[in-house]
Amino acid sequence: MTSAATPATITWPEADGPRTARWRSEAAVPPPKRVVVADDRTTADSAYRLACEGTALLWRGDFQNARQLLQAVTRRLERKPRKQGATPLDAFNLHRQAQSQRARTLGMILIPLDADYGISLRRAPDVRQACEEAYGPAVDEASVVSLRELLGLIGAHEWRKKGVEIPALGERIHPHYGVFSPVRGEYVDLVARAPLPALDKAFDIGTGTGVLAALLAKRGVQKIVATDQDPRALACASENLARLGYAQQVEIVQTDLFPQGQVPLVVCNPPWVPARPASPLEYAVYDPDSRMLLGFLNGLADHLSPGGEGWLIISDFAEYLGLRSREWLLAAIDNAGLSVAGREDIRPRHPKASDRNDPLHAARAAEVTSLWRLKVR
Repeated sequence: MTSAATPATITWPEADGPRTARWRSEAAVPPPKRVVVADDRTTADSAYRLACEGTALLWRGDFQNARQLLQAVTRRLERKPRKQGATPLDAFNLHRQAQSQRARTLGMILIPLDADYGISLRRAPDVRQACEEAYGPAVDEASVVSLRELLGLIGAHEWRKKGVEIPALGERIHPHYGVFSPVRGEYVDLVARAPLPALDKAFDIGTGTGVLAALLAKRGVQKIVATDQDPRALACASENLARLGYAQQVEIVQTDLFPQGQVPLVVCNPPWVPARPASPLEYAVYDPDSRMLLGFLNGLADHLSPGGEGWLIISDFAEYLGLRSREWLLAAIDNAGLSVAGREDIRPRHPKASDRNDPLHAARAAEVTSLWRLKVR
């Protein structure tokens, strides 16, 4: 594995000999082994064939033409017939397999970045701030990144500027690149309406953008300790909470799961799908072996004060996929010495829940998100 001290490099042929530059991939994709130089004369059919074969195209033409080429390759991928799964679990595995293959193919169109993250191509946008937010300050070396990732950085930068409206807060939350965005508001609404067991102190485990900590502060909880182990999430939460005026109420702590002490309320919204993430950016969605879920359940009793409640916010999406059963979840709660004091449910509102073309439509349409109110037995 390449260490942070020795970043990965990518090499490609030029008329005067091979060139090498730093390779950037937030998804931890290794640099392509075969690279050709491409420009405005490169056809979509040729680009599609090369990308499917695993040959990357380092772009030297007009930047907007590169975007159009990526769209053309995407359309060709979408024409391929989709395999149908015999069971929901088969459908999920085939869907992830197809997503992975799609990401690999679309990641084969590459853009060179100057040492200051500028792009020396015609009609290229200024992406320096977007790159700095994702990669950190420029380190005075040229690099290469996939156009697909670069467009993701630009989109994340715009979301960070605009923010996501949170009706329960009456404010916007501004997600940073690589931090799970609260675009699905169901879980926020659950925390907004569940009866609070006390107002003196609470823990928010895996705070992410800080949205739930902010909501607890708005609801009158006097002191919240919000934890996360991702430096990006910690910076994002700190910025959001300061902007909203809750910096004095919320303490941000870098730790895996629980801080020290006992409180009357512990809130956790772990990743909902017990599967292995394909990249570091997927850890907000996938919880391999239900590690965070079990860590929260098994540690909760030690961190609840007498009569306190732990709020587990989780969807049953994984149950409909056959990745986890309701019996398994109830047994995990019981094995942790906990009992269920109550449960609040909410149906999904996101567009995929009504998209019949989605290969996982049946599971998404049936999904319910729940806030489980847990107490020590």
